Amino acid sequence: MFEKLSSVLKKATDKIAGALFVDKKLIEEIVKDLQRALIEADVNVLLVKEISEKIRKEAENEKIKGVEKKEHIIKILHDELQVMLGGEKKELELKKGKPQKIMLIGTYGAGKTTTSAKLANYYGKRGFKTCILGLDVHRPAAREQLEQLGTKNNLNVFIDKTEKDAVKTWKNFKKKTEEYDITIVDSAGRHTLDKALVEEIKNLEKEIKPDYVILVLPADIGQGARKLASEFQEACNIKGVIVTRMDSSARGGGALTACNETKAPVFFITTGEHMPDIEPFNPSAFISRILGMGDLEALLEKVQSVVSEKDQEKMQERLKDGKFTLLDFYEQLKGVEGMGAFSKIKDLIPGLGKAKISDDILDSQEKKMKGWKHAIQSMTQEEIENPEILEKQTSRIQRVAKGAGITTSEVRALLNQYKMIKEVAKSGKDFESMDLSKGMPGMSQKQMMKFAKKFGKKMRL
Repeated sequence: MFEKLSSVLKKATDKIAGALFVDKKLIEEIVKDLQRALIEADVNVLLVKEISEKIRKEAENEKIKGVEKKEHIIKILHDELQVMLGGEKKELELKKGKPQKIMLIGTYGAGKTTTSAKLANYYGKRGFKTCILGLDVHRPAAREQLEQLGTKNNLNVFIDKTEKDAVKTWKNFKKKTEEYDITIVDSAGRHTLDKALVEEIKNLEKEIKPDYVILVLPADIGQGARKLASEFQEACNIKGVIVTRMDSSARGGGALTACNETKAPVFFITTGEHMPDIEPFNPSAFISRILGMGDLEALLEKVQSVVSEKDQEKMQERLKDGKFTLLDFYEQLKGVEGMGAFSKIKDLIPGLGKAKISDDILDSQEKKMKGWKHAIQSMTQEEIENPEILEKQTSRIQRVAKGAGITTSEVRALLNQYKMIKEVAKSGKDFESMDLSKGMPGMSQKQMMKFAKKFGKKMRL
């Protein structure tokens, strides 16, 4: 996400921090680099010019000198980019125990159906009782897609495959949706915002009376988001936006800033195809991530999207009671895998965004954890319940290694890691005392300790 901009901003802050004094030449270099990076991220040229002028103006402030001036300029850089992306974080105000409705609208291909499932999963993991109502009665296989997403991810989905009238479908399921805290309504789209779409959305809004009407926009629309957001806002009175495909588009800057210009707050962004790849959009934390300072809030949100609050509490209790089993370890491995690639997670961890940990090392750790998961899948029930028997019989380890497609030394590393976690849990020691570099070669102990402090402690790994 914004790789070029991130690289430029990191270099700019390092350049300012390392300079003996801040002069006009240094500021001009930084401004020029910033302009190129923002334009590459598809940010409006007039907005880029406005930010550049503000930075130049602040740099010329003679009242601030020395270290204070350096810190001041870095802060101005952070603050101006935050304003450009919407300023303060905007959140949906939702309460448990009260039926509420969120209606997603947008054009074809924006990702409404997948986003419906991600939202239901997101709030479901946070203790809300959620369901999805499929009202896209026009697009072929839309309801089947929603049904498949529901089955795969244990989500409550209501669809009528034969009904051609969206309002009738709503009336048929209205009573059932009242049993849930949040109903996500997946509405139909069109190629453009035409008269028929506006009429359908207005009819649905009149019948459903949603608490929030949210526009789903793909990041690759770039600055075109301004026109579309304005049109939807005028025609359908949207409360905000969800920007999808932020992981694959260089034009995400254009979409985010364009939404801000139309005064339509961005509530969420999606960053991948998996269920946990959705996060509340926080401009300040987002800029911190781009600057290499991490985004702990987004990291913990991602953890919650994979492991529910209830499951986290249950796991903590099992650890305290010393009942941590190899099956529990397997569930934790699945949870980490569900969070996505380590290279993505690294950028969210404070301190690791700037750390020189190569993608090869991260890929190696990711591959090792997948191997461990496959090893546990290759074990018998007896071996899972009593992993000590594996250590006593080499033939068992060889069989597990062959079934998982890994080496016998990797199976032994898995058993060592499991024993270490279990021993620490029994002794009640802090998890930071664990030598996580054992069984995880390629990453130094110091690097792993940093990782464990912010990430491992939460995931209990």
